[in-house]
Amino acid sequence: MPTEANLLCLETSPYLLQHADNPVHWRPWGAAALAEAKATNRPILLSVGYAACHWCHVMAHESFEDAETAALMNALYVTIKVDREERPDIDHLYMSALHALGEQGGWPLTMFLTPDGAPFWGGTYFPPEPRWGRPSFRQVLQGVAEAFHGDNEAIAKNVATLQRTLVATSAERPGDMPGPATLDRAAATLLRLNDPELGGLKGAPKFPNPAIFGFLWQNACRSGDPAGKAATHLLLERMSQGGIYDHLGGGYARYSTDAEWLVPHFEKMLYDNAQLLDLLALAHADGPSPLYAARAEETVGWMVRDMRAEEIAGAAAFAASEDADSEGVEGKFYVWQEAEVDALLGPDSAAFKAAYDVTPDGNWEHSTILRRITSAGDALAEARLAACRETLLAARDYRIRPGRDDKVLADWNGLAIAALCRAGAVFGRPDWVALAENAFAFIVSQMATPDGRIQHALRQGRIAAAGLLEDQAAMARAALALYEATGTQSYLDHACRITDAADTWFGDRGGSYFSTAADATDVPLGPDARPRTPGDNATPSGNGVIAQVLARLYHLTGGPRFRDRTEAVIRAYGGLGDSFSAAPGLLVAADMLEEMAAVVVTGASDDPGTRALLATALATPDMAVCVLRAPLGTELPSAHPAHGKTSPHPAAYLCRGGVCSLPIGDAATLAAALRTRRTAPA
Repeated sequence: MPTEANLLCLETSPYLLQHADNPVHWRPWGAAALAEAKATNRPILLSVGYAACHWCHVMAHESFEDAETAALMNALYVTIKVDREERPDIDHLYMSALHALGEQGGWPLTMFLTPDGAPFWGGTYFPPEPRWGRPSFRQVLQGVAEAFHGDNEAIAKNVATLQRTLVATSAERPGDMPGPATLDRAAATLLRLNDPELGGLKGAPKFPNPAIFGFLWQNACRSGDPAGKAATHLLLERMSQGGIYDHLGGGYARYSTDAEWLVPHFEKMLYDNAQLLDLLALAHADGPSPLYAARAEETVGWMVRDMRAEEIAGAAAFAASEDADSEGVEGKFYVWQEAEVDALLGPDSAAFKAAYDVTPDGNWEHSTILRRITSAGDALAEARLAACRETLLAARDYRIRPGRDDKVLADWNGLAIAALCRAGAVFGRPDWVALAENAFAFIVSQMATPDGRIQHALRQGRIAAAGLLEDQAAMARAALALYEATGTQSYLDHACRITDAADTWFGDRGGSYFSTAADATDVPLGPDARPRTPGDNATPSGNGVIAQVLARLYHLTGGPRFRDRTEAVIRAYGGLGDSFSAAPGLLVAADMLEEMAAVVVTGASDDPGTRALLATALATPDMAVCVLRAPLGTELPSAHPAHGKTSPHPAAYLCRGGVCSLPIGDAATLAAALRTRRTAPA
């Protein structure tokens, strides 16, 4: 007999625990819930969201906390609640089904499934009463249940159609390797979508889209066309001065609801801030900017102050997110009234209000979202504004804070670790690299398995979700970033071990990679619909990141197997043609494979000349550069083009396309050489 109770109290996910007191008989995703649906022949109501999701909170308060609605849900359905951050594979599967129904995606995701987990209908947010041309949630519950039990033919038709679509979505698109012309066409497509005045992609809402702008940046480094870099600089400048940025506490919100970066959807996600920190570092390396330096320092400050998760054995990784809501109100923690600012800042208030758009009526719903609307002043004026920000931050700390989702996600932490390594090099902050090492130590000590895989989610010392491709890819990339930043061999060994595990458990016989492991037992719809995607979204695709990792390993080691594996992943989607712009991560990998420069630095590690060459190589604005140390008395692998090259003095060899330059002994000369893709012959 099924348990008539809400079972979420047994989970660790903060999102699931938010719903543990609902009168709904929620079950976590798993075999037991699916078995209950089959035994009772009831359809499944699947609700997917995440802890920082504003509209998830709204639907919870309106429907899931309502006794009448809950009774209807319990009578008609087996109800399953999923944290999309904990189970992105399940979320992806059913979000793809929703898109196949012609619906716009979003969260909360509300899907109706057959007892064996096959989707047949769905939507996102449903109101408690009919409004905006949408039926009430109770009407939907009754109508779908009646259709399920009374119109078997229509349900079966929907199931079959969606199954075919999901199988097609998961299929590879084999073709040739994308060459320069393909990369340029994809860049041109994306640049046409760019907003030349406000930055980012045109229209509203506006998302950061770091994968897109990272590709545009990289393609500009390859082609010499400045448009991609200009678009990225504009994005970072507009975002960094807009309301989407937290000018008091640091960090960027998830997206802006308007076209000018003023009104954010206030939740802050680790993955956004990690990827934006990486872009800030690249942009600063290209053209040093006090704005970029400030935003990088403030964002890392937020990560350290507010986002460090549980510490175990002296190591700690980063938490997943901070909520949009506090006290049940979206953005309440972040907005200001003019009277508050006046009272706190006194004689400095007028200057601050002019700089940060504080007005009597506010700039959003009679409140003010701080944004910088004036140009930078002299040092004294900026120091006064900084002191004002500190005063407001101290006052804000007395407010009731938004909730924090403190689970540790391996893939998001991998993004953060790699970004901290690049930012540490560009901004001259070895303490940021040390922070990255500490987070990496936490992940590999607490979330690695004996077979080399990295698990996906951990909280309160418990693994909450098995590893996905994205975890392996992001953590292998993090290991390589640490290897290049520190020269420590064990990081390269970690990268190879994780990559080998990805081949074993996620690889598709020499082609691309699936999102879920071969031994996963709770992913429905059979092997043909096993999720696999080349496209980048708010987070980069696992296939794109693993291809970049393999390309980097090829240039670091010279090992031909890494080149073969990189080509196989990219060729698996070579048939995307004009749709390649949706997979910018794979295009970055293609560029890395063909044109990456390996900078080999020789000389004693404590020699100032050696340190200067390493610092220059690590702080290049071109992502298609990797850095190797070759101190006297050591040799690179025989397959590497720089094998056998030595120098009694600090020197750098710039190797590209299997050819290495003459030794470069001066950091300025090396910096100039790294700004072009042409390599002088040896």
